[in-house]
Amino acid sequence: MTSLVSGCAALGSLSSGPSRRGSDLPLARLEANGQAGLAEPALHAFSLVGTPYRWGGNTPKGGFDCSGLVVYVMRRSLGTTLPRTVEQMSNAGYEIAWEDRLPGDLVFFNTTGGDFSHVGIYIGQNRFVHAPRAGGTVRLETLVSSYWGPRITAFRRVASESHARTER
Repeated sequence: MTSLVSGCAALGSLSSGPSRRGSDLPLARLEANGQAGLAEPALHAFSLVGTPYRWGGNTPKGGFDCSGLVVYVMRRSLGTTLPRTVEQMSNAGYEIAWEDRLPGDLVFFNTTGGDFSHVGIYIGQNRFVHAPRAGGTVRLETLVSSYWGPRITAFRRVASESHARTER
């Protein structure tokens, strides 16, 4: 429980998990049809690749854990304030079909046996940015890897504060 309060759960292996393999990830049809998604969070997340991991971290200077990275990027790029924990964040915005993912969407993973134990930002072409583990850095990875693909549990879209106000 403690690890979820301040950030991501530690990455570990699963005895069971989603049956989907990374190679079974459906085509990102909206992206393939030319929809751009939210470039600002995708680009901002990409610009932070190489920043040191720090459990509970939430700034480029101090380092990031996975949820700290997502909260920082979404606040800076969209003006959207997200909850701090991955589990709470899993209720932000709205869930989207896997094949409807676009750059700027959040991608959630089951890395410890819970459906929402890790989060990253989808940047397009089956790639995402995240802060994976102690001793590491913010990284760019592929969703179709043998590790990450089977652990994907959801994609969620979070609108900017100004966009959310205009939709009401």
